[in-house]
Amino acid sequence: MLAVLAAVALQILLPDKLALKPHYLLPALELALLALLTSLNPVYLDRRHPLARHASIGLTALVTLANMISAALLIEQILNGRVGGDAKGLLGSGAAIYLTNVIAFALWYWEIDQGGPFERAAGGHDAPDFLFPQMATAELAEADWKPMFTDYLYVSYTNVVAFSPTDTMPLTRTAKLLMLAQSAVAVCVVALVVARAVNVLH
Repeated sequence: MLAVLAAVALQILLPDKLALKPHYLLPALELALLALLTSLNPVYLDRRHPLARHASIGLTALVTLANMISAALLIEQILNGRVGGDAKGLLGSGAAIYLTNVIAFALWYWEIDQGGPFERAAGGHDAPDFLFPQMATAELAEADWKPMFTDYLYVSYTNVVAFSPTDTMPLTRTAKLLMLAQSAVAVCVVALVVARAVNVLH
């Protein structure tokens, strides 16, 4: 919940020119889906409801879509020389998109691994999409260890910093393609934003 709220806040703080019009539309839809999920599972993800899985995927897709649109608009404006001379504003917008990228794909990893959080909470035994170190060396982990959202947030963060897996390996094609897409967005945003900001400062 906190991760989604952070992503929504970052989207709202972006300039209007970097958001789908009207600016409040996607954040409002995200908050509505978050409210629905919270009402279905107010404390833990232990209530399997037919709407829960669809709402979770829909929420993750909206966060990702909003950020992809912002990234595309920022890249387009940089390439066409329409970002002006505000280096601080440019870096701030780039950082917001970069951080939202981390959150959005952490949500995707959390949603796809072993059928999603509801299946994991119910003790499902779907094949894992990610191999965490605790799974490879079980003697170093707690007996009932399961990945939590912070584990997927860490995977997402290291993927955009190192542009490759670090200690957690993607096992399925879906996981690999998601990591590829996340890295591609991060590379484009970082390379173009930093290059343009340096040019403005000079």
